[in-house]
Amino acid sequence: METLSPQDASFLHIETDRSQMHIGGVSIFAGPAPAYDAVRAMVEGKLDAVPRYRQRVRFPPLGVGRPVWVDDPHFNIAYHVRHTALPDPGGDAQLRALTGRVMSQSLDRSKPLWEMWMVEGLEDGRWALMNKVHHCMVDGISATDLLAVMLDPEPIEPTVSEPRRWAAPPEPSGAQVFVHSLVESLRPDEVVKGAVRTLRSPREAISSAGRFGSALVANLDALRPVDSTLTGSVGPHRRWSWANADLADVKAIRKGLGGTVNDIVLTAIAGGFRELLLARGEDVAGRTVRTMVPVSIRASDQRGEMNNRVSAVFADLPVGIADPVERLAAVREQMSGLKAGHNAVAGEVLTSLSGFAPSMLLALGMRAVARSSRATFETATTNVPGPQIPLYAAGREMVASYPYVPIGAGVRLVVAIFSYNGALTFGVTGDYDAVPDIEVLSNGIEASMEELLATARDDRPAPARA
Repeated sequence: METLSPQDASFLHIETDRSQMHIGGVSIFAGPAPAYDAVRAMVEGKLDAVPRYRQRVRFPPLGVGRPVWVDDPHFNIAYHVRHTALPDPGGDAQLRALTGRVMSQSLDRSKPLWEMWMVEGLEDGRWALMNKVHHCMVDGISATDLLAVMLDPEPIEPTVSEPRRWAAPPEPSGAQVFVHSLVESLRPDEVVKGAVRTLRSPREAISSAGRFGSALVANLDALRPVDSTLTGSVGPHRRWSWANADLADVKAIRKGLGGTVNDIVLTAIAGGFRELLLARGEDVAGRTVRTMVPVSIRASDQRGEMNNRVSAVFADLPVGIADPVERLAAVREQMSGLKAGHNAVAGEVLTSLSGFAPSMLLALGMRAVARSSRATFETATTNVPGPQIPLYAAGREMVASYPYVPIGAGVRLVVAIFSYNGALTFGVTGDYDAVPDIEVLSNGIEASMEELLATARDDRPAPARA
């Protein structure tokens, strides 16, 4: 048995039937499509490298501790690797609609928390793999992502052979899970580790405490509920769309106008939200859209660890600024201030302290947050760097990959960004009923990026560095 971390357990606790907590995406491959049996064999052959994908979650009786991972004695690869096809004409609209439907369904908690769908019938003879995995298993940049393990740096044709026999050890009883979880709940490792770090380096601890205090004060305004048409109750169904850009274009914008890649991405997203709000007839003068930006934070003695420590900063997208150069300058100035103020420290410290919280209270608190429609931010924007070389599955090249992240806690619209082999893609998730105009946002992101590129190529003077 292995106990989930407080952060991983929180992803289970905040999940509801209207707010599913799985992440994933759609990867498109050049044709012709391989046989389904070959894809299933390919996935099965990689599972030894990711044993988590043969494990399921067990919740301890009476909520005495955090959930635990146990091997699933009834694991069946055919349940997890599925096969479907798009209706004619097999275009972007059909693939987006299918993804929205599949992602609207919760994962079965009695089984390992992942699915992979082989999708045939795409235009131009292409095919796709849609992956779906619970956030408690991986985060956006986790090295244990099954799709990342499955892809090859060169084309290798799969071979179909007899299924490999895998036998799980005896599953623990409810009493064993109870005792294990109770013992683990009495050992708040993160807090103990923090105390050890403090004793070893009191000067660094005092400095960190000062940064935490200033960051907490800076984030107080971001913790207040927002009143926005972008927030409110969400239903169980999802819409999903995407946008495309080139990393070469982003580099050209950076050279001509300044800023980091992240600054440019957030500026393009701000332009997309500006178009969305204008299309809804809203006044955007002086308007900002508050976004939560997840970041990975790691202490100096944790750099060799595979897991990610995730916190967040809050930024205000300047949708009220029409001029793209001025909009970029505003984003640059704000992001520089957030980095200098160590604003993500507060979230990291609070995450580590959650190891001290009784698990039942932690679960109840997380569920209350998830069911609330009073959001403290209006959207989330998460940026995941990907490999910059061609990758292959079943001997076919992956030509595009689009990310999916969930919505919830009163946030009706989120954006994920992924880079792969010189391309930059945006995956936009929205509530089905509240965001029927989701493609206004995705199209607006592309238009905003094109506007920035055109301005940069005109050799317009870059704004002064903040």
